Amino acid sequence: MRYVLFDVDGTLIDAVDNQRLVWRTWAERYGLDPDEVYRVALRTRPMETFAQVAPDQDPGECLAALHELEDEDVRSGAYTAFGGASELLSALRPGSWALVTSNYEHRVRGRFTRTGLPLPEVLVDAAAVEEGKPSPVPYLHAAAQLGARPEECLVIEDAPSGVESGLRAGMTVWGVNAPVAVDGVHRHFGSLREAVRDVLAFVSGRRDPAARS
Repeated sequence: MRYVLFDVDGTLIDAVDNQRLVWRTWAERYGLDPDEVYRVALRTRPMETFAQVAPDQDPGECLAALHELEDEDVRSGAYTAFGGASELLSALRPGSWALVTSNYEHRVRGRFTRTGLPLPEVLVDAAAVEEGKPSPVPYLHAAAQLGARPEECLVIEDAPSGVESGLRAGMTVWGVNAPVAVDGVHRHFGSLREAVRDVLAFVSGRRDPAARS
């Protein structure tokens, strides 16, 4: 049996506009330049972002304010699933796939409910592991929950930190939803929809993904 481990934001759900708005609102609360804050937030985790853009502020309060805005966005923001997401997830066997996200489970569940996407049995969120991406821990934890070996797993990612996480876990990593391939991916698809057939083929064992470029 083979398994698929999906990142969420940017891979299955288009949340770019939501994230930008949340960080803009947060930055304005602290009198900061929204564009600069978002530029930093794109490449670092929240606590690291606060240390860079608001070193004089209490990081705990900064995080609480960010979580408040993110939770409100889940309740009222507009979300869309990427083309092919519903088709792909609905075709996968229960127990053959998982979500691995740097977000929190209640937000992921809220977004999936609003977009109509099915949820898997295994969901590894930021609270489930002590080390986040690019550490291999999140993907290794998901594989263990599924009873899978790393070499049996395919990681679907859109971001460099997630790609690195999957590679360090010893898994096959495919990139989606980016105009240019992220360094290290075994295969690259411009969109998730383009990858649907090949992902399903991987799970079925009909094709060796390492044999194609």
